[in-house]
Amino acid sequence: MIKKYLKIILFIAIIMLPEIILADNAVLDKLEKVGSLDAGPYAKAEETTISTIVGTAVSAFLGLLGVIFLVLIIYAGFNWMTAAGEEEKVTKAKDTLRRAVIGLIIIIGAYAISFWVFDKLLTSTNILK
Repeated sequence: MIKKYLKIILFIAIIMLPEIILADNAVLDKLEKVGSLDAGPYAKAEETTISTIVGTAVSAFLGLLGVIFLVLIIYAGFNWMTAAGEEEKVTKAKDTLRRAVIGLIIIIGAYAISFWVFDKLLTSTNILK
């Protein structure tokens, strides 16, 4: 049982490792451009507003949910392929796959609705022009 969880944790770590490395390099590149004398358009750091903070948080959260969705899809596919004809395992894999897709649809719908509401709210109050 413990080996199964270790395999899942190792798999998630392998998937997320390139994303973490690339994110760190992007942040370091941006800091180097801001700190250099010939930074050009990057000489002034971007303004941190509540909308950029919320946008970054939502993007990070959706990225994490995308990784979770991918892991669930691969897990369900692996279970289905290794079921060896056992109907109970196939049914469990189909249920996992179905629930993962339904969760993804709900997440995308919630993001679309919240994006639309905030867009209408900000444009109606003339905050964004």
